[in-house]
Amino acid sequence: MPTFPSDIEIAQNATLQHIRKIAEKINIQEDDLEYYGKYKAKLPSKLQAENPKGKLILVSAMSPTKYGEGKTTMSIGLTDGLNYIGKKAIAVLREPSLGPVFGMKGGAAGGGYAQVVPMEDINLHFTGDFSAIEKANNLLSAIIDNNLQNPKFSLNLDPKSITWKRVMDVNDRSLRQIIIGVGAKANGIMREDGFNITPASEVMAILCLSKDLEDLKFRLGNIFVGKTFDGKAIFARDLKVVGAMAVLLKDALKPNLVQTLEGNPAILHGGPFASIAQGTNTVIATKTGLSLGDFVVTEAGFGADLGAEKFFHIKCAQSGLKPDAVVLVATLKAIKYHAGMSDYELKVPNVSAIENGFCNLEKHIENIQKFGINPVVCINAFPEDTNEEYDKLKELCLTKGVTAIVSTSFVEGGKGSARLAEKVVEEINKGKVNYKSLYKKSDSIEYKINCVAKEVYGANSVEFSSKSRAQLKMINDLGFNEFSVCMAKTPASFSDNEKLIGRPTNFDITVREFEIASGAGFIVPLLGDVMRMPGLPAVPNAERIDIDNDGRITGLS
Repeated sequence: MPTFPSDIEIAQNATLQHIRKIAEKINIQEDDLEYYGKYKAKLPSKLQAENPKGKLILVSAMSPTKYGEGKTTMSIGLTDGLNYIGKKAIAVLREPSLGPVFGMKGGAAGGGYAQVVPMEDINLHFTGDFSAIEKANNLLSAIIDNNLQNPKFSLNLDPKSITWKRVMDVNDRSLRQIIIGVGAKANGIMREDGFNITPASEVMAILCLSKDLEDLKFRLGNIFVGKTFDGKAIFARDLKVVGAMAVLLKDALKPNLVQTLEGNPAILHGGPFASIAQGTNTVIATKTGLSLGDFVVTEAGFGADLGAEKFFHIKCAQSGLKPDAVVLVATLKAIKYHAGMSDYELKVPNVSAIENGFCNLEKHIENIQKFGINPVVCINAFPEDTNEEYDKLKELCLTKGVTAIVSTSFVEGGKGSARLAEKVVEEINKGKVNYKSLYKKSDSIEYKINCVAKEVYGANSVEFSSKSRAQLKMINDLGFNEFSVCMAKTPASFSDNEKLIGRPTNFDITVREFEIASGAGFIVPLLGDVMRMPGLPAVPNAERIDIDNDGRITGLS
């Protein structure tokens, strides 16, 4: 077993290839690359075929724990595994947000010998996409406030009706609710405002769901801002700012090409969180990958109750994409956690705990099957795991008609995921996927919320606050009732209470309020006490990040 992290750092330096060589593997001409240094490049839209022929593999997971289940690591490992067995596979993933990087998780570029590189660049500013999204979002905010105090060109917008928020890509709870325009009249109209984190911006969602520049501009124009004093709806197009926003996003719309540690192509583009947004990479990147490779491995954030559900009901519904296979990532430690084991007990072999905690993974398996897909379970291997525990988990998975495969890609790279890759290809070749949505576009917003809560989460019922009821009426009055729902809730539980681990029963879901994303084509119900601007933990990861005089960055992985 290698010594971490020094062996991996040596491997990174030894295997990092010029991006031109990575592009050649998937038949991209050098003239089509827009270089961002030697190891990163942007790709043109012309590489996206109208009807791409590649097979799409979605990687999701059981409900996450604080220990990390390694979904991104397994996605990269599976990509390397597919290439290891002779397939032409591309990883198509999201870009990391600075919120988790400086907050609780640290970097989000995979781990061990299953990661994308250059890791430091990817985890930090990368190619500037997040910055462009942030600037476009906040440009709209500035234009809104400028219009409020401009009597000559005023749209008569009621400040109390404005729903649009500013964003920044750092966890900062103090910005959730703020008062702006304080002081002299020249400082603007005083009103209540707030910040979301950049991955929760509707501009991020629009970038991720747009098929091209024309579609991007159309969606930007459809952003709902608020109402006039006489009740007329105001959209971004009414403020004549769509062109300027699109200019800021022109390069961010292009996917980013990097590589895995084994020199296989990886496209990273877009970065919404699955707990508070739709949680999947861009449609453009996915279709580009499917046009260039035979297999695309993509992931959806957090557990399958969030990322996978939104992948199906939002991304697939709007893009026409359909998955050819689904992989659910699990760890023995997470299974034991959902059995109620303590931190110490998680490290001790316990077959009974595997039986008791399987209920969480079981529900995720059942949910994927409801969408017409039989998943493959990927067990992310850890040193303290035992074969007896693996055998029990495999046995339990078989009772649900599902195969579980142990992956050691963290320590072995593609070789460690070869068996998983073979099984996924076998499932795809069976051609038994019968993908279907759980609700129809024509169903009401209330029905869609109840459908996800009851079918996916297992809730008894959905309760609506008085505020959310009033907002629901406005949503219907605005004609947004055919939109998808993008549930915002804790990822730690099927319920809206993070303390209810395992497979909770006899619980209700509470919709506190709504946010509207009319340009993206969905409505965001906020469940429980979830916030779209996270806070920092007591000891943020930012305290561990540093750079020495030679430019070597530490604390990101």
